Amino acid sequence: MTSVKFFCVNLQPSMSDMETYYADVLLPLHLPDTYTYRIPRELVGEVKVGVRVVVQFGQKRMYSAVVRRIHSVAPKWQCKYVIEVLDSEPVVSLRQMEFWEWMAGYYMCCVGDVMAVALPAGLKLASESTVSIHPDFDGELTRLSKYERLVVDLLTQHPVMKLDDISRALGIQKIMPLMHTMIERSVVIMDEELRQRFVPKKSTFVKLATPYATEESQRALLEELERKRSTRQVELLLLLLQKSHFGREAVAKRDLPQGSALQTLLKRGVLEQEERVISRIASGEATATVESIQLNAEQQAAFDYLSHGSDKSINLLHGVTSSGKTEVYIKLIADQVAQGAQTLFLLPEIALTAQAINRLRRYFGDLVGVYHSRFSASQRVEVWQGAASGRYKVLLGARSALFLPFQKLSLIIVDEEHDTSYKQHEPAPRYHARDSALYLASLWGARTVLGSATPSIESYHHATNGKYGLVKMQHRYGGHEMPTVECVDMKAAAQNKELKGPFSKVLLTAISEALANKEQAILFQNRRGFSLRLECDECHHVPQCINCDVSLVYHKSSGTLRCHYCGYSIPVPAECPACQSTRMRMTGIGTERVEEDLQIMLPEARVARMDIDSTQQKNQYLELLSDFADRKIDILVGTQMVTKGLDFGNVSVVGVVSADNAINFPNFRSYERAFQQLTQVSGRAGRRGGGGQVLIQTYNPNHHVLELVKQGDYESLFAEQDTERRVFRYPPYYRLIELTLKHREQEVLNAAAEWMAMQMRGAFGNRVMGPEYPLVSRVRGLYLKAITVRFERNEAIAQAKKLMMRMADDMNMQPGWKKVLTLFDVDPT
Repeated sequence: MTSVKFFCVNLQPSMSDMETYYADVLLPLHLPDTYTYRIPRELVGEVKVGVRVVVQFGQKRMYSAVVRRIHSVAPKWQCKYVIEVLDSEPVVSLRQMEFWEWMAGYYMCCVGDVMAVALPAGLKLASESTVSIHPDFDGELTRLSKYERLVVDLLTQHPVMKLDDISRALGIQKIMPLMHTMIERSVVIMDEELRQRFVPKKSTFVKLATPYATEESQRALLEELERKRSTRQVELLLLLLQKSHFGREAVAKRDLPQGSALQTLLKRGVLEQEERVISRIASGEATATVESIQLNAEQQAAFDYLSHGSDKSINLLHGVTSSGKTEVYIKLIADQVAQGAQTLFLLPEIALTAQAINRLRRYFGDLVGVYHSRFSASQRVEVWQGAASGRYKVLLGARSALFLPFQKLSLIIVDEEHDTSYKQHEPAPRYHARDSALYLASLWGARTVLGSATPSIESYHHATNGKYGLVKMQHRYGGHEMPTVECVDMKAAAQNKELKGPFSKVLLTAISEALANKEQAILFQNRRGFSLRLECDECHHVPQCINCDVSLVYHKSSGTLRCHYCGYSIPVPAECPACQSTRMRMTGIGTERVEEDLQIMLPEARVARMDIDSTQQKNQYLELLSDFADRKIDILVGTQMVTKGLDFGNVSVVGVVSADNAINFPNFRSYERAFQQLTQVSGRAGRRGGGGQVLIQTYNPNHHVLELVKQGDYESLFAEQDTERRVFRYPPYYRLIELTLKHREQEVLNAAAEWMAMQMRGAFGNRVMGPEYPLVSRVRGLYLKAITVRFERNEAIAQAKKLMMRMADDMNMQPGWKKVLTLFDVDPT
């Protein structure tokens, strides 16, 4: 990582008759508007809309800002100068900035919040405070305090240090008072250093010098070296000729034997070396043609409708699991590639991209670019640049891929469009990638395809009402049967003593039979950790998080009780903290417990777990999926990560360890979510024939939603939910905006929330619900209260949003309420 220092200079214009220019810039900060800076004369030609410039914001801090507008209207205040221009060409287009501004307005946040999320980290620069010894310091240490001498000692060994590094080295958190004293006494100076995070990756390449480009000269050279008995040089040259196609290409130096032979040939001028910029992104050539994909009648009808049969710009593809939606997507993408246009392919989970990458690269090779948060900062910048240049025609990624700088976007595919992972909750903007994709498509005049086996109620409502086009694929590819779905009555199993740990006899038998047939199984349990709580048998005390109003979850792998909201953890207590009883028992089941019990009950099975805890390291989820695909794993246990779009042909059994939590969750979407989760995980079974078997363990086997899952009856679920939503004023008939107020003191929060609700009722009447505590009423030390406002779908609410934001500002002006935080969530999920 390189660094460049910039110092503020007061550049006075030398020619008063020349026009003065100003730049309105966007900063990646929580700021409501652009800020104006004066453009120095010598930078007038370099500052363009969309380039990054270095500006000073505040007393000392410097940032890279994006130029939004250039004009000659002088502000009413004295403004600072643009310090430096970082790009020769724009890195952000006008369409992107328009998209940012729409998102800020719709999701009720600052455009700076959007910019901070949209730009990859490698393109965002912020200054860091660095400390060095003052040039005039005389070296006299006797007049310094103990800590001042330690600072001087550190700076003697390391002439320039970051402020944070000094703080850590001394073990002092509040370092600034010490620094101010030393600055006043001219012992140290402090600079602001702007660090450029993205550095192109370079590698050394070796090639034959020009005099040895011909076959005759190469033969003569080898004969000469053989006469001199330079055996190692001959071997190295023969290897180089082989790798370079007889001198026509350069070869990476790292691919050649390192040693004296190489150095000698370089010194003699036989070989030349040069530095080249190389990509950090793995690539590969296409190995198949799109023409080789043979669509069945149902797929062909869907493709024809989506490519030219529909008169709608937005279309919903409702296809059952394993119906072959991906092949239809590939055909649609191929049409866009043939026209030189770009396609954005969105997936809800990073874990899904592994299989999608392989399938798309098989047909489109290096035209596929992948963009998601598991990539390094430099890799993301490379993909960003590839999208901007038009090198990538297919951009694949999770929700952040929406912000890429497309050159010619003509198609957006949102696969598994119903998935809740498309919604960002923290930080702002709290956007929904599916809904944002629709606006992005409208900016480009692009078409959008929403695909799912279990569409969201909102999307299916729009499709059945004619707002979206609708096409269905109701049969599995190849004529394979849908899996049989059976509910296992856990209450009856317990009475008949047919339970072993969290498993029924029926589920264990099915898994054993699958293993005997050399088949695989997937088990779904949507709770991670080993046990959901530790409870005292005597007084029923349950250890709680000190920061959040939740119980601590037992993680056996780390031997700790951990909070899943803030990360707080403690060792497992030997006795009850409340009554000192040693009778402590685990209750509730997480994925760790499921994995361990399976290994005990089926010792011959190879079991692996896929959840957030087991996939924290980079590419860990790829290794898990690869091992499962290669049948190195017999049983894959996981949270909702295993329910989404994974395609494994050898899975014959899917087990849902506990379905009741999803059904009974207190949310108006709970039935919809439960149906989607259970149907999606069921769809992982029998994808290559044999139908497959799905076993859902539940204490309520006759529940209506479970009956619909068994029948695969989405239409009935939609009809019921659509009617309920209309009656009880929920989406898609109404829009929701949720305000969450936060404060460390409960009494302060209650008073502020009541005041806010009263103001809102004065403006919006009975549309306002609350304030009320959410399900978890304290997170990370802050108490929470929620206020929800309903608006009819056809109602214009832009002014209402502005009014709500003004009310929040007015609340913070009230005595004692300055630190009450207000978060806005538009279209909460």
